[in-house]
Amino acid sequence: MTHDGGVLPGIGLYSAKSSTPGAAGGNIGVTQDFSALGLPATLGIGFISNAGGGTDFRDVVASNGTSSQLVVLGITNAVGVQLTDRLSAGASISLGTAFYDGLFVGQSAMVPDYALRGSVGFAYDLARSTTLGFNYQTKQNFTFDDAIRLELPLGGLDPVVRDVKMSLPDNLVLGIANNSLMDGRLLLAFDVIYKQWDNADLYEAIYDNQWVFQAGAQYSSGRARLRLGYVFAQNPLQSNVGVSAGGVTVGVDALQYIQAQLAVVNEHRITAGVGIVDVLPGVDFDLFAGGMFYDSQRFGASAASLESYWIGAGLTWRFGRGSCHGTSAPDSW
Repeated sequence: MTHDGGVLPGIGLYSAKSSTPGAAGGNIGVTQDFSALGLPATLGIGFISNAGGGTDFRDVVASNGTSSQLVVLGITNAVGVQLTDRLSAGASISLGTAFYDGLFVGQSAMVPDYALRGSVGFAYDLARSTTLGFNYQTKQNFTFDDAIRLELPLGGLDPVVRDVKMSLPDNLVLGIANNSLMDGRLLLAFDVIYKQWDNADLYEAIYDNQWVFQAGAQYSSGRARLRLGYVFAQNPLQSNVGVSAGGVTVGVDALQYIQAQLAVVNEHRITAGVGIVDVLPGVDFDLFAGGMFYDSQRFGASAASLESYWIGAGLTWRFGRGSCHGTSAPDSW
């Protein structure tokens, strides 16, 4: 991040790399299929790392302690139902716990809050090998009480302690998948996502609504699965910002400085992975790695460049399919 001008309290000229370390995001879930009991439904519960990120320039004196952190964790309950031979429906509700600190110039502290988020979706088999899906996810509204005391232009801190409002946006998703090629061994999928940042507190001041296009392929050979995915995410950064964000009024220069801290300008991401079914009896193993290619952008007197890389692994346990046929028979497990 670079800052080379503008009118910001206590912020000098500097150019530095954020010292925020990488983050480990864990996800775990359990599902139960009730079809063996004559109920065409599946229930699930999961603990999910929903969102997160941050910057840290506190080791740069001229940044005046600039740093920001956001982590959102969710406990999600979901149900899916087979309505007809071709149509399925599902819904979920998630209780999110968010921890927020920073962005605005002043005195801040890590502040938690809780909020609900829901989703509903449908899947329809157009043909034997093609499925069409639609999903809507509501926004998630957080209010971080007493989160910031702004630094005054002539020095010192504003005596008023301000709340910060922040929302994750509502999303519309349309997807299609097909596995008719190569005798069913090749699965192709494509999603279109519309993220409505204009409805999200704090982000509405710096982001425009955003289109995201996702394409993925999986090739199956025996117990092996080879996967490749590509995402094009439209740059959402606004060219003209206002003077307030999240219910806090700070001015244009300060908002552009915040934009630089939240500058997810990278439009191209790619991920590749491999999976092995029954690496142990009833256990599948998956491994993936990817990256978000380098990009940069200027925001008034501030500028930011960003690149990101990730690696992950997962295990899936399948406990005795059809085990609920007869709970009195030990060998049914």
